[in-house]
Amino acid sequence: MGMTMTQKILAKHAGLSEVHAGQLIEAAVDLTLANDITGPVAIREMEKAGFTSVFDRKKIALVMDHFAPNKDIKSAEQCLTCRTFAKKHGIVHFYDVGEMGVEHALLPEKGLTAAGELIIGADSHTCTYGAVGAFSTGVGSTDLAAGMATGKAWFKVPSAIRFVLKGKKAPWVSGKDVILHIIGKIGVDGALYRSMEFTGEGVASLSMDDRFTICNMAIEAGAKNGIFPVDAHTVDYMRGRVQREITVFEPDADAGYDETYEIDLSQLRPTVACPHLPENTKTIDELEKIEIQQAVIGSCTNGRIEDMRLAAEILKGRHVADGVRTIIIPATQAVYLQCIEEGLAKIFIQAGAIVSTPTCGPCLGGHMGILAQHERAISTTNRNFVGRMGHITSEIYLASPAVAAASAVMGYICAPEDVLEKGGFSL
Repeated sequence: MGMTMTQKILAKHAGLSEVHAGQLIEAAVDLTLANDITGPVAIREMEKAGFTSVFDRKKIALVMDHFAPNKDIKSAEQCLTCRTFAKKHGIVHFYDVGEMGVEHALLPEKGLTAAGELIIGADSHTCTYGAVGAFSTGVGSTDLAAGMATGKAWFKVPSAIRFVLKGKKAPWVSGKDVILHIIGKIGVDGALYRSMEFTGEGVASLSMDDRFTICNMAIEAGAKNGIFPVDAHTVDYMRGRVQREITVFEPDADAGYDETYEIDLSQLRPTVACPHLPENTKTIDELEKIEIQQAVIGSCTNGRIEDMRLAAEILKGRHVADGVRTIIIPATQAVYLQCIEEGLAKIFIQAGAIVSTPTCGPCLGGHMGILAQHERAISTTNRNFVGRMGHITSEIYLASPAVAAASAVMGYICAPEDVLEKGGFSL
């Protein structure tokens, strides 16, 4: 039996001609990643183990994004630990306030992730980089410590699920709707420790931002990783960003898959994940009128320029509803600057929203948008667990930027076309 894309990447990095599902391997890594929460733990574990140097100062990324700019003394000390480590070891890819962004948007933007590479990060959403044809996965801080010191990591080779995408998305349907539909279909453990591999003619109709969003949330189905084939869109995205030789892998014709699902993109509708699991999905047409007090548009899932443009298209010439706090967070400094240059930031502010510096902020209940008891938010983030964004009685509804922006205007969760047809609250 042949190998999947993921298995081929793992085989190459393990120095093996082939691998099979369930096999334990030791593989070389191309990049390790930590942030201001997971980094200090990895640093302490590395030093506790007696390591005095890193395996390659150019292959370690430290991104201060979760509680930066620092929200309190503890977060300031965490960032100081990372700063001190980065300076001591000459870490090339250290990103602090002013240069940082939300890590999973920042690293591809900087060209630090590329097709055929093996990337580990002490953050569960490291699986994002499968959008460029890489094998990327989240690990614990102790495993990351070993990776930073030795450049190697242990893996159990995953089996795979194949998703054959057909057709093209309808207007106002995005990658977020695609992945929410899939998670609703297979459940939060439907891909447990398996690779989610996307293929089919429908892939060509997905933008890179769509693909980043889909791979980002592979972990919400329990997957080890998500991965897309490398096509013209991928090559165009890497061109000018990635300055090194890349290797493109394709699955063998006889590669084995545990299951195969066919998804007709043309039949999808804007989809919302209701509290308190990403699998609790309904299409926008199935939802009753649900009032909200907060809308968040941003995060490593949906804070890229395409997301900002979608939100601006809805908000232009309109105003958010009374009582709806609308927080927009461009995922990187480059996206923030582009929002300014394209006039998107002006649209957001005139609509009554705030525009934040890049940060994970409210996504994990950190800062910049904590919910009080019984408050309800619509958010473009990736998790809606109990207490994820604040008080344990608060509720989070996950949706696309278009749905989140439309809901902010109307004051309740609704479809984008509802705002466009009814006009919302005009300026």
